[in-house]
Amino acid sequence: MVYLIQHGEKRSLPGDPGLTGRGRQQAAQAGRWLSGREITALWTSPMRRARETADCIAAVTGLAAQPDARLQERLNWDGGTPFDAFLELWARTARDRDLAPPGWPSARQAAARLRAFLAGLHGLPGPVAAVTHGGITIELLRDLAGDDALPPGVLETGIPPCAVTAIDDMNPVMIASAPDPT
Repeated sequence: MVYLIQHGEKRSLPGDPGLTGRGRQQAAQAGRWLSGREITALWTSPMRRARETADCIAAVTGLAAQPDARLQERLNWDGGTPFDAFLELWARTARDRDLAPPGWPSARQAAARLRAFLAGLHGLPGPVAAVTHGGITIELLRDLAGDDALPPGVLETGIPPCAVTAIDDMNPVMIASAPDPT
């Protein structure tokens, strides 16, 4: 079992922003939820918002977060273009999953990267957790289960901060659920 954790609420800045205070609280809550699941390992995307989320989870679970580039988001706004132009590019790449923007993988390639990460965990004692990003998680779910299996609105609005998606042997068993702190 792998729990994919969406990073906490991030600051509204281009590039690689960190978490807001609320994002750190969300991450600590996710850590408390994960502690009840007896996870044995914790991985994180190398992006700052994910690393900070993983650090909050690690503080609760006692596990050291291991970075893995395969968990990185599929596309990230660097501020070099207006935000509206970035959102249009995001939408285009979600519609045409084989469109690869300069310097970034296609949505389908990003999903394959996350799938390779999951395949590499096979045989490890689990369950385990990985802090990642909504865009790449959605693309993985589109590959594994299809668009119709996604909760209403997830394709349009994304995965909420610190929501959990559980994958059991490449089968989604929980999608974008907010963890209950108890």
